[in-house]
Amino acid sequence: MDTSLLYFIDLFGTAVFAISGVLLAGRLRMDPFGVIVLAGVTAIGGGTMRDIALGATPVFWIRDTAYLWDILITSVLTMLIVRRPKRIAWWILPVCDAIGLAVFVGIGVDKSLAYQGSSFVAIIMGVLTGCGGGIIRDILAREIPMVLRREVYATACIIGGIFHTLAIYFGYSSSVALLSCISATLIIRLGAIRWHLSLPIFALNR
Repeated sequence: MDTSLLYFIDLFGTAVFAISGVLLAGRLRMDPFGVIVLAGVTAIGGGTMRDIALGATPVFWIRDTAYLWDILITSVLTMLIVRRPKRIAWWILPVCDAIGLAVFVGIGVDKSLAYQGSSFVAIIMGVLTGCGGGIIRDILAREIPMVLRREVYATACIIGGIFHTLAIYFGYSSSVALLSCISATLIIRLGAIRWHLSLPIFALNR
């Protein structure tokens, strides 16, 4: 995949995740600073934890501040424009989120493989990159993180990571492996959104 296209999609995913943070902050009636903080941790929280775990210094948004400007501009514009979220078609944000999620997982797996050789760890880093920011967001908002609910979310990330590492194992190029990861994650996540798929729950009888 062309690196400039991947970079653009990565910034797009960052913006979409930031929007989800802004919308949640709006429902919680936060002040502008709180809105930007929640948007920021949602957008770059997962990648930050990944880089710290891998020892990748400096962290990606310190090396490239375009991510910070992306979050700030997106947050401000969302606060100014999105006053009535009900006017937005219900599927737009989940679909955009799915695109961002798929790209984040692919980038996370790819970067992890560049720093260490374990496919298992790479898959975990992919899931962390895709879901970590949302976990931090939900914890700050005192909600159960989406990955711990019935949503087919982390599962899509895991399967995408498996596709990526298997492609590398069978000798395909990193570009093909990355594309297979993004495609698998995106297809599974979009299917879950379209058909309202969910995982079975574990419940103890009282």
